[in-house]
Parts: sequence; structure tokens; C-alpha cells
Amino acid sequence: MANSKRVFVTGGAGFIGSNLVGELISRGYETTVYDNLSVGKLEFINDFVNNGKCRFIKADVLNLAMLIESIKGHDAVFHLAANSDIAKGEKITDTDLKEGTVATYNVLEAMRQNGVEDIVFSSSGAIYGDAGTISTDENYGPLLPISLYGASKLASEGLMTAFSHNYGINVWMFRFANVVGDNSTHGVVHDFVDRLIADPGTLKILGDGRQTKPYIYVKDCVSGILFGYEKSHERVNFFNLGTSGATSVTRIADIVVEEMGLSNVKYNYTGGDRGWKSDIPQVRFNISKMSRLGWSAARNSDESVRTAAKIIIQQRIRRHDAPMR
Repeated sequence: MANSKRVFVTGGAGFIGSNLVGELISRGYETTVYDNLSVGKLEFINDFVNNGKCRFIKADVLNLAMLIESIKGHDAVFHLAANSDIAKGEKITDTDLKEGTVATYNVLEAMRQNGVEDIVFSSSGAIYGDAGTISTDENYGPLLPISLYGASKLASEGLMTAFSHNYGINVWMFRFANVVGDNSTHGVVHDFVDRLIADPGTLKILGDGRQTKPYIYVKDCVSGILFGYEKSHERVNFFNLGTSGATSVTRIADIVVEEMGLSNVKYNYTGGDRGWKSDIPQVRFNISKMSRLGWSAARNSDESVRTAAKIIIQQRIRRHDAPMR
């Protein structure tokens, strides 16, 4: 059934964005994708564009004038555009400031000038900082992020609540667990698959392998976003979006090895309790707020990793033209 809402998706050619665009279109939303293709790929949404089911604008969210003109006439914004390369943000320290915080300001200002009422934002569990094995719920504090990426997401949340208070914008903020699956371009599963294709006998693992976090499959993530948007009706809505359980890095390695049909792989750990300086070694998510709303993920954390691994292995095997063992 057709949906009367016109929605504008920043970063809609990216990993999560492209999966969201497909689901929005399937639900009848009239959809515009706005993406500079710095990380996203047109191939992820080409079918939708070519068959006229979505409009594509190649442009940057840092171009405020273009954003103001492009967003005109839409009812809601799904804001997913951001720097997804945390390591890049650590090397070039204004990356997340510009591509995260300033970009979010531009989106909100363009909405304000055009009278667009709804914004749905992809935030992150990184805003909670290094909370250890505490199961963080939405009211956990103080919020002390340890990555520039997490800081930019927290600042963006602050801008959203301020714009909501002053200009009547309705806000939905989703703090994601680690998202894996179709159209992903980097991450631990990718790294492991590529390393094992290059050397099926050994696998380098950053840290001690005990880093443990919740992982959510991208289709479940998209399902949660739209469920929250359609079912929660406060002026400011905010949710942890994750799945049950958590998966260690060594367990991810085991899953990838199993799915590639390998055996006797030697794991070489680099040591230390985290993989890199801004890595949060232990993450536990309290997802009861989404559960009370009536939603839960179809897969637990381990199942999400395994589903993603199957997809990524097939993609990488084709690209490397390497046989499965």
C-alpha cells in the first residue's frame, strides 16, 4: 500500500542506508537518497534508481545551500550520513566534527528552513564510552565517549534535542550496537575473511580476542528503526537498538573459520585488552526499552555475525576468485 510520506535519506547509498532505502521503498515511502558516494556505492541502490522507485542526488551534507534546496518538500529525514571510518577520524581529528556534528547541524537547519517535521538519526552505543560490562540503558550516565566518532554522535544528539525544543522538530535517535551484514564495506568480519583468503593457516587478531560486544544484523537494524519511528510518538524518542547477547572477537574468528571450511588455523593475538586506542573492549546493551515498545531482533548476536559472515565470504571469494576450502 502506498505511503503518503516523502522521505529524504542522507547517506542512503551506504551500508545501513541502502538497506533502509530498500525497506522504505517496499513500504511505499516516496524516497530521495542524498549521498556524496565517498563511502557509499551507487551499485547498492542502482536498481531502485533505474526503475524510478527512488530519486538520487549526489551531493555532500556539508553543502548547506544544496541541502536546503534538496530537502524541500519532504516530510521526514533519515540522517545516516557520517564518517564510518573511526581510524580515519583519529588520524584527521576534525573528520568527525565536520562529517558528524557539522553535518547534523546542516541537516537540522535545512529542515528548519523548510518546515520538515521529523528526523530519524543513526546514533551509536559509542556515546556511552567505556562502561565495562555494565548493561547500559538509555538513561545511563555520565556519557563520556572515548572516540571522536562517539563524541560527534553525542554532540549530534544534543543538537537534535535543542532543535526539537526550539523549533518543534520530532526526533527519533537510535543508538546502534555493532551492525553487520549486506553492503557492509569494512569491519572485523571483512578483515578476518580477507586475511584468511590471503593466508588460510594463520589469522592476526587485534588485542587479546576477549573484546566482547553485541552485534546486530543490518536487516534487523532497519526493522528496528522503522518500528520505532512508526510506533513511538514522543517529541524526542531515543532507543538502544541491538540484539540479545554479545560476541567476542575470538568467537567471530571461530565463526568465520567455520563458514570458510578451514581447520587448524593458528590465531596470532597482538595483545592488550583492546584492538586500538579508541576501541571499547566490553560493551553490553540494555535493549528492554525497544522490547517494551514491542520489537526484538530476529537474530541474537552470534547469529547476526554468522549470517553476515556467510554473505561477506561469498562476496570476497568471488572478488578474489579464490576457491572455498
